[in-house]
Amino acid sequence: MDAILLPPGLAAGTTLLLVVASFFTSAATAAFGIGGGLSLLAIMSTVLPVAVLIPVHGLVQLASNLGRVLVQRRAVSWRALLPFLAGAALGALIGARFVVTLPEAVLQTTLGAFILILALAKLPAIGRIGAPGFAFAGLVTTFLSMFVGATAPINAAFFAKAFDDRSELVATLAATTFLQHLFKSVAFFALGVGLAAYAPLIAAMIVTGFAGTLAGTALLKRIDERLFRFVLTAILVVISLDLLRRGLTGLM
Repeated sequence: MDAILLPPGLAAGTTLLLVVASFFTSAATAAFGIGGGLSLLAIMSTVLPVAVLIPVHGLVQLASNLGRVLVQRRAVSWRALLPFLAGAALGALIGARFVVTLPEAVLQTTLGAFILILALAKLPAIGRIGAPGFAFAGLVTTFLSMFVGATAPINAAFFAKAFDDRSELVATLAATTFLQHLFKSVAFFALGVGLAAYAPLIAAMIVTGFAGTLAGTALLKRIDERLFRFVLTAILVVISLDLLRRGLTGLM
């Protein structure tokens, strides 16, 4: 691999690892709706500088979710998108004002508890509240995503009970998460974050991510609905417990 195409401070092997990881994490998200974005963020956090971690991850996920929307577009619940879009825009504006001021441990603890409650408690489905419910979900989840990077677990915690069909859930999660990453990317560029040196890496991860989307979508069509719901809840619980562990450790 030509050194001029490598991001600053990254060896060829490390860069290749990120490109391959993009395939597998995109496949996981295309099949189950969540898990891939957070897994990719965890991998990237071990090798990328903190200053560019969330913006680079956001751009890769922006393209990855767009690919899922295109591939799974027939299953998207478009009625949810306009109110979600309005709430997401407001959430991004508010989040941009606080992105560097809230302690990470507090955010992790709060978010972990938030996802765990939504995953396990018997709460009314946010989607059945109608447009106000989707607008509220857009505002809250986009605001939270400005701090933690991976948006799909937050969205899935809201929407898991809103859709009875797994394909509709996964496709709508892709669409809503795409909108959030779009607003986040605009917000970060407005803050002056420069990513030109990472453009080749981002492009390569986008290509392999789309290949992963195709593989994961094929798997989604074969999964039993009950198995899908079990795996989705299990992923949410694991993610929330890990966030609680890291947050509480940081507070001690």
